[in-house]
Amino acid sequence: MLAVIGTLPEPGAPLLTGPAAWDGGPLSVAGTAVDVARGTPALLAAASATALALGRSAPHAVLAGDIGRGDGSRAVYAHLVETLPASPFSVLAFHYLQPDVDWHNKVLFTVQAMRPKPLLLADAGFMYAAKMSGQAPEYDLFTPDAGELAFLADETAPHPFYARGFLLSQENRVPELIRRAHVHDNAARHLLVKGVTDHVARGGEILGSVDAPSESALEAMGGTGDTLTGVTAALIEAGWDIPRACLAGARVNRVAGALLRPTPASQVRELIAHIPEALETVLREEGL
Repeated sequence: MLAVIGTLPEPGAPLLTGPAAWDGGPLSVAGTAVDVARGTPALLAAASATALALGRSAPHAVLAGDIGRGDGSRAVYAHLVETLPASPFSVLAFHYLQPDVDWHNKVLFTVQAMRPKPLLLADAGFMYAAKMSGQAPEYDLFTPDAGELAFLADETAPHPFYARGFLLSQENRVPELIRRAHVHDNAARHLLVKGVTDHVARGGEILGSVDAPSESALEAMGGTGDTLTGVTAALIEAGWDIPRACLAGARVNRVAGALLRPTPASQVRELIAHIPEALETVLREEGL
């Protein structure tokens, strides 16, 4: 079972835990409606659409409201430390959480004691905490964009704010930044670097890239990186090996974008609605 862990940009929203089902409207988490605009709800809706299309169970959500004060993130962290030892999760996908190295380490040590140990995916704030803690190699997959990759590649930066300018967000330097992050033990075993071209790497070397189809209007739409992480997480939970899931997830996300025929006014929930058809197309290409 896949668990997706993150926050909502709603002050005071209580801790929500339970199955996350999406049918094209608001996301339903344990019976509570959650708006799908971007961030963790977009990741969850994409994962739910993918999982249900594959005949899998809906992902389990762990969410709380947090607008940068850290209160919701701390509630999520405390819940994980208490409940993970008895949980059935095979894949954990961490997303928007306020980076807190002490809480990160408590959660990681709890996960390391689980048997069997779940696969660990991290993106956004929790990925920052994983790098800041020096524990990045304990993770199976990070899913940074090019700017976040620059932070991972900067062995001197304790926070993305301090990433040195000469490393920042240059698509043509992605292979170099991947190797640099790996050499300094600041990368997970696999990386899915999201951008104009999506790159999949293992051990510091690029295994494959996806750059088509490409829809320029999607650049104005927030949340497409979140949906890519969600689709990929659901494929990994379904048993796909990580590089194959990353490459297929990139294709599904891009085909869904092409099916949408987006305009600058398009919303990410409209892209997610096309994921089942896009997944069917990619499965057919895979001969499945």
